[in-house]
Amino acid sequence: MANKLYVGNLPYSTTEDILKEMFAAAGTVSSATVISDRMSGRSKGFGFVEMSTDEEAQKAIESFNGKDLDGRQIVVNEARPMEERPRRDFNGGGNRGGSY
Repeated sequence: MANKLYVGNLPYSTTEDILKEMFAAAGTVSSATVISDRMSGRSKGFGFVEMSTDEEAQKAIESFNGKDLDGRQIVVNEARPMEERPRRDFNGGGNRGGSY
């Protein structure tokens, strides 16, 4: 088991400090990050918490998965590696062989 956790279905008002404080009940929090939209700066409703040991990460999953946070039932599980996504082309439909 890895000690990095995915935390989903977060209220948009959740901050990194709130996550750190909450997950500290399960052990030492190495880091907490709330993912936000690049354009608006608004939370995307999920984040990641890294615990100092695998045992603490497992305890956090058992303690917080399905728990209520400000009226939302949060999801906590082991984070998976980010999958590579194809790059989007913003040049109007791709290279048509012409010069730009």
